[in-house]
Amino acid sequence: MARSERIGVAKTYKLYIGGRFPRSESGRSYPVTSEGGAFLANASQASRKDLRDAVVAARSAFGGWSGATAYNRGQVLYRVAEVMEGRREQFIAEVRDAEGVKPRTAESLVDTAIDRWVWYAGWTDKLAAVLGGTNPVAGPYFSFTVPEPTGVVGVLAPQRSSLLGLVSVLAPVLATGCTAVVVSSDARPLPAITLAEVLATSDVPGGVVNLLTGQAVELGPWLASHADVNALDLTGADPEHRTELARSAADTVKRVLRVPEDEPDWTSSPTIGRMRAYLEDKTVWHPMGV
Repeated sequence: MARSERIGVAKTYKLYIGGRFPRSESGRSYPVTSEGGAFLANASQASRKDLRDAVVAARSAFGGWSGATAYNRGQVLYRVAEVMEGRREQFIAEVRDAEGVKPRTAESLVDTAIDRWVWYAGWTDKLAAVLGGTNPVAGPYFSFTVPEPTGVVGVLAPQRSSLLGLVSVLAPVLATGCTAVVVSSDARPLPAITLAEVLATSDVPGGVVNLLTGQAVELGPWLASHADVNALDLTGADPEHRTELARSAADTVKRVLRVPEDEPDWTSSPTIGRMRAYLEDKTVWHPMGV
């Protein structure tokens, strides 16, 4: 008997907010296609209300995540890399479809993304030693400077690099103890959705990462103007809109990460600069004694 052909099931993926996977409150979704135009799935199209819910979740999670020891945050992030490794083949297939690259290139991009996550995880308990220090003062005092996380970070993820670029902008936010509201690539969201599933099944507390699929041009202005977002990464914003978004962010005194006109080469080595951008320097004076 000839085997009948299986009927494909069209998936509609949800958002990731507060450790859960809700539908968009607007009920909107949009089709996701491969680089070659083949239909892959449907993705939820987040609205302003979804973004506001994500910011509330990120703010609620900030105290616990920033208050955890740096060593503990590092162990949690290492666990994320382990789970990513377990879903390596799925990531490779999704990156290949999303970016239209050859299988070997997709393998290299996924492996680099996992290695980069590990690299940032290793920095969690070293930032205070590298970026902090004692300050020479005139008087009977000790003066210490220590880095502290800035708060909730809004991230417009790279549009072309579906996984490696996303990891390169998200991992440094988490390594510093900040929480994140991320708008994924509009046309290439499936690797980001799979990463959200990894986060949900690892040890990352709900709300530390909130991932929205949809259009950066729609959600960016609301992220930039939200008063409870402390920093903004405009990597995935249209270059024509970055100046306007930066002005909007200035109204609420946000830190804005400077980005080049075009997306950088994400395969190049990461730097500590992306973590420094999300840290505040706190200086403490203490008397030396009698």
